[in-house]
Amino acid sequence: MRQLTLRQAEILEFIRDNLERDGIPPTRAEIALRFGFNSRTAAVDHLRALERKGYIHLYPDRSRGIQLLMTDPEPAQPPDEQDIEWIPLIGQVAAGLPIEAIEQHDEKVPLPKGLFATSPTFLLRVRGDSMKDAGILEGDLIAVYKTSIARKGQIVVARIDEEVTVKYLDYENGIPKLLPANAAYQPMLITSEKLVIEGVYVGLIRHAPFSI
Repeated sequence: MRQLTLRQAEILEFIRDNLERDGIPPTRAEIALRFGFNSRTAAVDHLRALERKGYIHLYPDRSRGIQLLMTDPEPAQPPDEQDIEWIPLIGQVAAGLPIEAIEQHDEKVPLPKGLFATSPTFLLRVRGDSMKDAGILEGDLIAVYKTSIARKGQIVVARIDEEVTVKYLDYENGIPKLLPANAAYQPMLITSEKLVIEGVYVGLIRHAPFSI
């Protein structure tokens, strides 16, 4: 059996987790969303690589056409030091009601370069479940690119007064609206004067390949 890259091993584990939890494999779109790919094409490329290496079988005419073959991957090799970038873990962010952001820059997390399509500026630990339908769960590390500019429909880290939350960005009659990805939570209408965009979401880490 051919060895997997770190990203291929993560996708294979994601497929297994979905099968164990829901009894069905993820769609290509769900894989793209989970790993911060810009399109389903990148997800398909990784799935085809897994198929070539004998870990899955693909049924291209089915939305969830991924058959997991009962094989255990060889452990992925840790990246060389020159292929690693150290990203600050600056605190926590609410995926629920806003909570106070803890901005401590003492801790840094080693990530393989090129892990995300956009290199993150910092990481935040997620608290709450309001973004669970977007694949962002309690305890995840979300990768954030620091910017004050975001487009409608992007997942953003937003500051409201001294509190920070993660939500989809939308607008209603020109007024910013923060949307959860969980029907148990309500949208939040925020005046432009109170809302500060701290960054945009570029991906997440759930099962890190090294200690965090």
